Amino acid sequence: MSTKMALTIRAKKLGLLLRDAREAAGRTKAETGAAIGVSAGTVTSIETGRRSPSLPELELLCYVLDLPLEHFWSEDIISSQPDLLENIHIEHSLSMRDRGVGRLLEQARQKANLSLKDVREKTGIPQSRVKNYESGDSPTPLPELEMLARLYGLTVLDFVDPGTPVGMYILQQRAAEDFRRLPLDVQAFISKPVNRPYLELAMKLSGMSAGELRAVAEGLLEITI
Repeated sequence: MSTKMALTIRAKKLGLLLRDAREAAGRTKAETGAAIGVSAGTVTSIETGRRSPSLPELELLCYVLDLPLEHFWSEDIISSQPDLLENIHIEHSLSMRDRGVGRLLEQARQKANLSLKDVREKTGIPQSRVKNYESGDSPTPLPELEMLARLYGLTVLDFVDPGTPVGMYILQQRAAEDFRRLPLDVQAFISKPVNRPYLELAMKLSGMSAGELRAVAEGLLEITI
């Protein structure tokens, strides 16, 4: 399958999932568009696959429609959803988020030791377009962000900003989903307040270097011998 065909199919799938989620939430195209600063016509373009949302736009849509970001990588069709449309403040500026995503894209490309020409050869995305994404002058459509993230060994979630209310919401949704996937006995252990000291100890140990962990182990051996 060609790159162009893969991007087209992905865009259409995103559009179908968004339309389903919007209709399940009882939102009109105008209401949904207003939440991310676009017209009802633009929402139509997204839902038909003619235009793909950027990650910042998709984050806001998840927030407005009360969805985990992972929903847009699933095959699930939603039934009715509760009314959770809230007033989202302008502090989560789409243009600022686009620039933030762009900076991360540039850093990831440089860390991968790839030139703009390398990226074009591997993805088919023109160098000028990648440059505009990295500068934040153009929003990065989600299918292309996915492709670039894979090239750099990342996932789209690596581009979510936890410093914003919407970004925090997205990550909290991810954490809740990760918790639900744990075995029930592990969930029960974590949920008991009496076990919190063990969890805090595990967190401290996970942040130690190999040398520090070795010293702790040697100290425990001295105590028990």
